Amino acid sequence: MATIDFEHIDKIYPGGTQAIFDYNLNVADGELVAFVGPSGCGKSTLLRLLAGLETATHGTLRIGGQAVNALPPQQRNVAMVFQDYALYPHMTVRRNLEFPLKMRDLPRADIDKQVSWVADLLSLGGLLDRLPKQLSGGQRQRVAMGRALVRQPTVFLMDEPLSNLDARLRVQIRAEIGELLDRTGITTVYVTHDQAEAMTLGDRVAVMDRGRLQQVAPPRELYERPANVFVAGFIGNPPMNLFSARLTAADGGLNLHLGEQSWLLALSAPTVERWRAWLDQPLTAGIRPEHLHLVAAEAGGLRATVADAEYLGHETLLHMRIDGMAASEPTLVARLSGIQLFEKGETVRLSLDSTRLHLFGPDGLALTDGTAAADAIP
Repeated sequence: MATIDFEHIDKIYPGGTQAIFDYNLNVADGELVAFVGPSGCGKSTLLRLLAGLETATHGTLRIGGQAVNALPPQQRNVAMVFQDYALYPHMTVRRNLEFPLKMRDLPRADIDKQVSWVADLLSLGGLLDRLPKQLSGGQRQRVAMGRALVRQPTVFLMDEPLSNLDARLRVQIRAEIGELLDRTGITTVYVTHDQAEAMTLGDRVAVMDRGRLQQVAPPRELYERPANVFVAGFIGNPPMNLFSARLTAADGGLNLHLGEQSWLLALSAPTVERWRAWLDQPLTAGIRPEHLHLVAAEAGGLRATVADAEYLGHETLLHMRIDGMAASEPTLVARLSGIQLFEKGETVRLSLDSTRLHLFGPDGLALTDGTAAADAIP
């Protein structure tokens, strides 16, 4: 097994287009780090740099403590699984699995032993004499993983391996991948555009945007303590509600102003003190959909108008506009349990969980460590 170190990595393509900016990250021995971000953010470029398919313009890339910038791909002992499986169509499953071992001129006995091991590991025993065209998508993906694992690599690279599968099969194969990587303990970098995959599989998740690392953290920390507005708005389905706001003092506490309305925040004394420095400044406030609640009209709350409702069976996603906020502000989404019926244009009253409020400064960075609940979150 091996560690991976990105040290001040830049990637600039001919013509001057820069894909990666001063990227720094350490992946521990046996750790699975998921790279996630929008299309074009640079996550696949980093994987290609690791595999040796691209060369870093600046910086040092280390595997197992050894600088590998000048090493060709075949000397890095990394294995890569691609989005499109990349199986040889004229070869049986057995021959696909044998191919990387034959390229190393291993003895026949060692090849048979390795193929038998990986076939048992991935439940491919009954498929060894089939051609790829005779396999389902999930079976092809397992063969592609087997062809990578049979080499017993020190580093496992996965580039959106489930994107060609249907939604139900993705969930099944995702669980299988998680169990497999737990058993093998291979250091893994997993690239995906699907945050559910990243949050489910990753020991840590590295969120990228436009070639820059925005935050790397365990899934729970990433969800509860986003470092900036981008991470807050990217992680979560539906994502965090983000809207313009400002703070004012109110009888030893703080008021949150949303357009023409205000909400008295119920905060711990340490949080109030931390946030006093930001009174009357333009801020971005954030609240997760599950931390918005409907209340009766007589209970007060923020006035809002229903814009739309999504009925999903186990929950209802209610889209609303806060009365008195600028028309340019996005709608807020509340996650409500079960099916709850609403009419467009209906007036509702909202309360928000003050201890789950996030505030971001004019530079987009989270104020202090991110949330008003920071004193309570272990």
